[in-house]
Amino acid sequence: MVCTMTRKTLPLAAAAFVALFCAPGPRQSTPAQRDARAAHPYASAQPLGEPKIFAEGVLSTGDFESHPAFTPDGRTIYFLKNAPDFSFWTIVVSNFRNGRWQQPEVAPFSGRYSDADPFITPDGSRLYFISTRPLDAKAGGGPKDLDIWMVERTASGWGEPQNLGAPVNSPGAEWFPTVASDGTIYFGSDREGGRGRTDIYRARLAGGKYERAENLGEEINTPFNEFEPLIAPDQSFLILMCGGRQDARGGFDLYLSHNREGHWTKPVNLGDKINSPGNEYSPAISPDGKYFFWTSARGFAGKPPERRLNYRELSARLRGPRNGLGDIYQIDLSALPLGR
Repeated sequence: MVCTMTRKTLPLAAAAFVALFCAPGPRQSTPAQRDARAAHPYASAQPLGEPKIFAEGVLSTGDFESHPAFTPDGRTIYFLKNAPDFSFWTIVVSNFRNGRWQQPEVAPFSGRYSDADPFITPDGSRLYFISTRPLDAKAGGGPKDLDIWMVERTASGWGEPQNLGAPVNSPGAEWFPTVASDGTIYFGSDREGGRGRTDIYRARLAGGKYERAENLGEEINTPFNEFEPLIAPDQSFLILMCGGRQDARGGFDLYLSHNREGHWTKPVNLGDKINSPGNEYSPAISPDGKYFFWTSARGFAGKPPERRLNYRELSARLRGPRNGLGDIYQIDLSALPLGR
């Protein structure tokens, strides 16, 4: 991938983020790009200016997959395997070995309760997620509302899940935690006092403790749904999932807002490459800052096939990627309108 945006075309904060990860280069595959693929197995040997299903047939299958999160070296991916009706979610993990992504396994802290929305810190020391598990799973008891949990990396793997507690968690449901470089956590919540059904909140970290959760206000939130916020490391921009807006392509779309001198700009729809008549969600940026990943429920039924399908062909489409359940997609980060 190459970065075609410059400081002249980008706002200063977004330019700083892209400049941190992108280096100029030609628009064809180069030895450096091939070396990058060896280092980061998600890297593409060719520019990705159009959406492409990630690891098709291996990680993106006919099942409902979503919510990718990479370790810092890019060689391990955590993502979700979901029930077709989205009623149960499990975090699974796959490692890149011997030149290919391995068959996923259930993450060691998942598989019993609904767990979702993994986010790994840039240093790889913590993994945040949401879960319906009870506060004390060892004592038994049924699942509770959705809370944000965290596991820490130890010498032997991930430690025991820890509930973040108040003021991050509430009697309502919390969704999709992402963390900025200074420790500020952004998330969705349907707690009382919001502007809509679900709003975007943040809680700053001070002295090792989270301060009161702040609603991002009317600049971001509406009487409808806003959740799944991906915050830039320097908090210069926010990519979020929104539902119910007039310019939406489908049920839920991804939008972009910039932080300009402490104020959020009106969220802008990311357009037809990212959004579709289906649902889009789970925005993520690769560890090297060169690729954008997200989940889309776009399917082959969006337009009639070029010819009549026979039964074998129909069955293959219904059971494979693009069947409308959910697939993980990838595109060059430079394809997003970060500078507009």
